[in-house]
Amino acid sequence: MPYMSTVMTWQTNSTDSAATEQLGQLLAKHLSGGEVIELRSDLGGGKTTFVRGLVQGLGSNDIVSSPTFTINKIYKAKNGLEIHHFDFYRLNEPGIIADQLAESLNNPKVITVIEWSDIVKDVLPEDRLAIEFKPVNLREEERQITISYPESHTAIVKSVENGWIEIKP
Repeated sequence: MPYMSTVMTWQTNSTDSAATEQLGQLLAKHLSGGEVIELRSDLGGGKTTFVRGLVQGLGSNDIVSSPTFTINKIYKAKNGLEIHHFDFYRLNEPGIIADQLAESLNNPKVITVIEWSDIVKDVLPEDRLAIEFKPVNLREEERQITISYPESHTAIVKSVENGWIEIKP
């Protein structure tokens, strides 16, 4: 579903994997459950690294790995929250996984993270954060990160932006 409301963006750079993870941790501090995060990049673009930081920032000790072969992974966090991490890279159609995704999207105790979301675009809510990772020049680990968000998420993104300015590597 395309965004119907005004979409705003915030852009920054991450110098390496540690910084990408740190940005994920910073975002996690401002999530309370029910949020939907769409991650976009090429293979090896930093999506799983970002999720690792997000999961750590939510107080989980779970080990994060890409769900490319398992399609989805669930991480337990503090305060009864869960992170449901979906990866549709290997699928031509969502099938039964679309039902699991719909359950996650409707659960206020779940933060839903989706990679390779093209085949489930019609299921995703407008009210989501879309985070895109693009390589920068010839530096292998540096990424330009763009967060697109609706007005309803302005406070979250502004808090992340302010926190990033203070700690930016």
